[in-house]
Amino acid sequence: MDQLSVILQRFSMNTDVFFTGNLCGITSFNREPNQGHLHLLRSGELTIIDEQGSSQVINQPTVLFFPTPHAHRIIGSEENPPQLVCANIVYNETTSNPIADALPPLLCFNLNECEKMNRTANWLFDEAFDEKCGKQPMINSLTDIFIIHVLRHVMNKNIMNHGLLAGLAHSQVSKVLLAIHETPAHAWGLEEMAELALMSRSKFADLFKKVVGQSPGDYLIDWRITVAKTLLLQSKPVALVANAVGYENGSALARVFRKKLGMSPKEWLEKH
Repeated sequence: MDQLSVILQRFSMNTDVFFTGNLCGITSFNREPNQGHLHLLRSGELTIIDEQGSSQVINQPTVLFFPTPHAHRIIGSEENPPQLVCANIVYNETTSNPIADALPPLLCFNLNECEKMNRTANWLFDEAFDEKCGKQPMINSLTDIFIIHVLRHVMNKNIMNHGLLAGLAHSQVSKVLLAIHETPAHAWGLEEMAELALMSRSKFADLFKKVVGQSPGDYLIDWRITVAKTLLLQSKPVALVANAVGYENGSALARVFRKKLGMSPKEWLEKH
């Protein structure tokens, strides 16, 4: 399995299209827990204003993707009303989503930058602005596909200089990330990771930290905690969760939780 599929299968990014048509006046979008927003501009002109009050005028077919909760406003031009498809990006986990957290607050780029992304957007527009049977599930499915094209575009164009997606786009680092993501229970050591990357231990450790932003060992622990959270929310026993992410027993997992989060797995679960 490829490096992006492993994460997408474990941490969902589902879309729910809630608006299609010409947007008039000012529309505000609030911060919603575990939810981002996607706006696709087909035609017309709009002004996007972010949480800090920064504004940007857009009058070309454009992707506006807020991967994490961010309040923002869209002002539609009265002379040239924007024709939009707007969707919520819903993360089923009550914890953070690793892919969303690896992206900037706003991704904004012209639809024409990627042929496949543009083709999917045009298909989505055709469905969104026509009253065919099965419209809603169709446009939701197409928006799911579109999000994957966006992530591929980010990786292929090396838009992220460091972080998870930069690591997934790196030919050597990605091999190690894929292995960690697929088998968090494995007793990963620096030497074995370096062998996967076909590098010496010191060069691999330096490269990994430079690209991903943290040491291989710290990333492994964070990934195990992330996976453990999702399993705990599925009402899995702590001992089983501990084994699934590479710890001998629940006590060992609890020590890691307390060190990283300041609370035990049980205490964390009670808060969620």
